[in-house]
Amino acid sequence: MNEKFFDLKKEKQDRMINAALKVFAENGYGHASTDEIVREAGISKGLLFHYFISKLGLYAFVYDYSVRYMVLELSSGVSKEETDFFELIDQIKQSQLQVMKNYPHMLHFLNRSRYEDVSEALVETEEKRSILPQWYEQAMERADHSGFRDGVDVPKLLKLIEYTSDGLMNERFADESFQPEIYYDEMKQYLVMLKNLTCK
Repeated sequence: MNEKFFDLKKEKQDRMINAALKVFAENGYGHASTDEIVREAGISKGLLFHYFISKLGLYAFVYDYSVRYMVLELSSGVSKEETDFFELIDQIKQSQLQVMKNYPHMLHFLNRSRYEDVSEALVETEEKRSILPQWYEQAMERADHSGFRDGVDVPKLLKLIEYTSDGLMNERFADESFQPEIYYDEMKQYLVMLKNLTCK
């Protein structure tokens, strides 16, 4: 990419980033259209390619930017001293909420990218793909499991939380009603219910 992109006004940078995040999240790399991205961003196609050379260059940039931005927000929002399982999850969700206030489609894009199947997009982002999963895994390794009822399978519980989170997000984006605060409040209700079901 052309480093002069960062010389643009922040508002214009974010408009381009948000447009790319939205279109890639909704369509995946293979079906994403640069025509749709420039229309969404309100810029010319020539300007897009001036900064990112190609669709692949743009995808690689927004993937790298998203991982870095998410890790930064998580690192400042999730306490390294916290060991309560559900409090850790809540702090992660609150950090994601802060991200989505600036970039509404960023988490949706990162979730969708886990299932990306176009080889050139996978190769281009391969080195960065383990960063966020490792961050989440290390954070949850601190969690104290002693408060769970007998028989609670913690890895399955984490999967259940992940599926619930992804499902809520996909549902809200599908009916075009997604709002970060409402998504967080809904997720919080599910977390409270799961805590009541699994903890002593």
